[in-house]
Amino acid sequence: MSSILRYLSARAIFSATLTLLLAACGGGGANPPAGSGEGGQDPVGMSPSPEKAAKVLPKPVLSFSDTGLSVSDGVTHIGAWQVSSLESWEYSFDMGATWTRGQGDFFDVQGDGAKTIWVRARDDQGNTSEIVVVSCVLDTMPPAAVQADLVSQDFTRLVKVNGVEAQGRWEYSVDDQRTWLAGSGDRLALLGNALPVLWLRQIDLAGNKSPVERVNLQETSSTTWHEASGNPLQPSFLSLQQARTVVVHGSVVRGDADYVRFDIPVGQRLQSMRLVHYVSADPIAFFALQRAPVFDAGIDVKRMLVYGHMGPQDLNRNVVQDVTPNQLSAGPMTLWFQQTGPQATEYAIELVFQPAP
Repeated sequence: MSSILRYLSARAIFSATLTLLLAACGGGGANPPAGSGEGGQDPVGMSPSPEKAAKVLPKPVLSFSDTGLSVSDGVTHIGAWQVSSLESWEYSFDMGATWTRGQGDFFDVQGDGAKTIWVRARDDQGNTSEIVVVSCVLDTMPPAAVQADLVSQDFTRLVKVNGVEAQGRWEYSVDDQRTWLAGSGDRLALLGNALPVLWLRQIDLAGNKSPVERVNLQETSSTTWHEASGNPLQPSFLSLQQARTVVVHGSVVRGDADYVRFDIPVGQRLQSMRLVHYVSADPIAFFALQRAPVFDAGIDVKRMLVYGHMGPQDLNRNVVQDVTPNQLSAGPMTLWFQQTGPQATEYAIELVFQPAP
């Protein structure tokens, strides 16, 4: 073979081999790779491609038990904070200067006072989420016990409640602390002969409960340990003495009804009347309320403001809820409570007053 033929044959073999190599690398087309200049070279002045951007993680959900006066005031006595996160997470108490890796789904905040807490998600590659920032006030210190000052007037025992913290509230119990009822104002008036002991406590802004104060009501030598009148035309008089929370309590049986009169002050109205205590083998008693200084309605229900059966199923039901406000404004009221069966029935009815709008 001549030298010219050998040259042409070698060139053909080289060209075929180059075409196969370009096809295997994805090239070989007429157009240059995307982002490249003509002939596959980088354009003049273009920097190499940057590294892949960091991954942004979903931010965690941070929550705590707001035990203050509202569920949004940021005050709590519980230091456990809940964290819900799809990734690992960390928290900071010093605005991100230092971070602590979280374990499980909660962490503890310690030390009373104002807190600003940062939480974020973080994976093993160092990727993080947006920071979640929450502020709160932690208060774990129980308030002091309230002081109860007792005053007597005729048949009424008045308990003045002192020592309640600013923005705190007080509660009372008539059943040996099994249930607690919210007090209002700064005093509680009582008339009757069924509740030997009253229990008092306060709850501060953060929800901490104070030690309990025990108040003895059963002073048999006092006129305030009083069995209500059984005469509808001469009811026992309950002196409110500016109290906004009042309790009528007694023990009745067949033939021994209780009649109690009270006067709603000018500028006030009766907000609620609830059975708060009932002890009897008989689950049914009878009550009625007449807007008058005596109970002379007899059995004429049309002259009664409210009336009906009352028993354990009625505990905490406001029986005057559907009465028009003008019927619950200033003026005399007489309550009738009666048991027609032979079983003795112990009861307590709470009356709450508020300023008339």
